[in-house]
Amino acid sequence: MSLQETFSPRNADPRLSGIIKLAILAVGGQGGGVLTGWIEDVARSQGYAAQATSVAGVSQRTGATVYYVEMAPQKPGEPVPVFSLMPAPGDVDIMITAEMMEAGRAIIRGFVTPDRTTLITSTHRALAVSEKMVPGDGIASSDEVMAAAEIAARRVIAADFDALAIWNGSVISASLFGALAGAQILPFPREAFEAAIRAGGKGTEASLKAFAAAFDVATNPAPVAAPVAKAKPEPKVQGPARLMAEWDRLAARVAALPAPVAELALPGLRKVVEFQDLRYGAEYLDRLAGVLARDDAAQGWTLSREAAKYIANAMAYDDIIRVADLKTRARRFDRIRSEMRVKEANVLQLTEFFHPRAQEIVGMFPARLGARLESDPKWMARLTRWVDKGRRLRTDSLPAFLTLHILGGMKGWRRRTLRHAQEQAHLARWLETALAEVPRNYALAVELIRCRRLIKGYSDTHARGHSKFDRVLAATTRIASRDDAAGWCRRLREAALQDEEGKALDGAIRTIESFA
Repeated sequence: MSLQETFSPRNADPRLSGIIKLAILAVGGQGGGVLTGWIEDVARSQGYAAQATSVAGVSQRTGATVYYVEMAPQKPGEPVPVFSLMPAPGDVDIMITAEMMEAGRAIIRGFVTPDRTTLITSTHRALAVSEKMVPGDGIASSDEVMAAAEIAARRVIAADFDALAIWNGSVISASLFGALAGAQILPFPREAFEAAIRAGGKGTEASLKAFAAAFDVATNPAPVAAPVAKAKPEPKVQGPARLMAEWDRLAARVAALPAPVAELALPGLRKVVEFQDLRYGAEYLDRLAGVLARDDAAQGWTLSREAAKYIANAMAYDDIIRVADLKTRARRFDRIRSEMRVKEANVLQLTEFFHPRAQEIVGMFPARLGARLESDPKWMARLTRWVDKGRRLRTDSLPAFLTLHILGGMKGWRRRTLRHAQEQAHLARWLETALAEVPRNYALAVELIRCRRLIKGYSDTHARGHSKFDRVLAATTRIASRDDAAGWCRRLREAALQDEEGKALDGAIRTIESFA
């Protein structure tokens, strides 16, 4: 947590002795309404007239709610000032944003100006839907927003107020309120702010702790380190002696690998063993050994290091069994309870949404039977009519939980399924395609290994990624003899990650076709 600028009363804006205009940008769950109420209460308790309005956004993470407060001194008997209902660009004294990108939106909308606005913002990120939709890394740059804020605002107070609130057992509205008080912009004493919190009567103790911590951050000129949670110890593998002995043999094989490869091979081994069993872990190391045997030590084992990561991801694919297993694990329920702050007296109702396609159902069949059904359009159409429907399962109820728990326990059946046979065949083709390029173009072989990043997820997401992967490899194969083939493979992969529809990839492939 870092404080970009702290406030000294000597820097106060004299115009704030009249009507003070304060805006807040927050989304659902960030307590914007509570924060607005506190600000109104503290103003009125100090003899100010105050008015608050709000305009809701479209929905959570696609549109923030704008809360707006105007206040002015009012002596007894004087008429109530006429206040505006909404902020106007260039006419906001204090801008509070509950997340970094909200600060960027406030700047774009003209609510933050260098001649008058103090910007108080949390530096944490709550990713927008538009950022999550990008198949690759669609996260917007917080550094760019901060650089713009330093130019656009008169003063900037920025810290991870969300982490500060969580650390003190509260929510971000309390820490932002503390930052507002600590900035000493409003002509009210700290005690008045704290009294407004106490008057609320709910979660008072935790809110006051978060308030005090943020107040100190806003008044302390030295950078304040964010509370750092203790690192979780590396999980220990436990089980019967026979299984432990087998695990130790596999771990010894990893330890014998070159250090750059072993660094990723151990978590890869853990992933595939958790996905299936120890025998599957041995198969993972066998595949990795095949890559290592054709790798070049002079290249720093780059190929094998990348393979250690992406082979594990390919072997631990998302099928119905894995999805059901993950959704019924005790630690998942514990995590949800922790994040939602569910107390013992509360009842948690958890609804899972499933939309299996006919392909997922057939993929659970024995390999030969499944292959025959999948090649029969009539059977696939019939299955689609039967199963291609959205389903909501309440996993806090016994029937739904048992259904998923039984499915998640079918690991022993997985090796016999059509889906497993397809994944293994695709994995073998991918590795052979990449390894064939090692003698001719080492860099291209590495890029082909990295293309596995395109395949992830479940159901439609997996199908789209699979299609893009196949198209990238097919286009790369056409230009594999070119000296710049590795660069083009990388460009194709990056284009495939730009949008869900694959429009950028279509353009890149057309470029290749023009000179291939």
